[in-house]
Amino acid sequence: MGLSDYIIGFGYLGITITIFAESGFLLGFFLPGDSLLFTVGLLASQGYFNIFILAILSTVAAVLGDNFGYYIGKKIGPSLFAREDSFFFKKKYVEDTQLFFEKHGKKTIILARFVPIVRTFAPILAGVGTMRYPTFIAYNVIGGILWCFGFLFVAFYLGRQFPGIEDYLAYIIGAIILISLTPLLRHIVKAVRKKS
Repeated sequence: MGLSDYIIGFGYLGITITIFAESGFLLGFFLPGDSLLFTVGLLASQGYFNIFILAILSTVAAVLGDNFGYYIGKKIGPSLFAREDSFFFKKKYVEDTQLFFEKHGKKTIILARFVPIVRTFAPILAGVGTMRYPTFIAYNVIGGILWCFGFLFVAFYLGRQFPGIEDYLAYIIGAIILISLTPLLRHIVKAVRKKS
């Protein structure tokens, strides 16, 4: 039983739950958002899913997931400010996050959609940093639409143009993961160089 068979077995509900969890749960950062969207887009081109249902469900799940993450951030934010500094926590981290989102928040919420791990934590940090909700929700929706529709319809188009492309799914998923992790890896390398 291949990867495609598992995803087809998950159905719309499984795909929707995965996108929601990867977007908003702290422990959801390891879930395969980009590669899942691309894979189901390819499968839709083969008739296994309806591309429009996928686009709507995944976008709603992504937006609601980010909203849940924002809510978590809002709830734990005040308690973080009240805590004493420790080895793992310093109030400055939260204050820096707040300043960062005040300055770059709009584009951060959109761009974070395309970076694994960051995608999960950005809405939480937006809530912790007290980013205004109307600003957050507007850019959350834009980011969710661009991310879901982008991956789904590009994959759908490629699947229609190149029959048999699904035979190379493992390679394509590997390339997607590598490309999407590139900004994060670049940031880590810069941080290491600054310290040395």
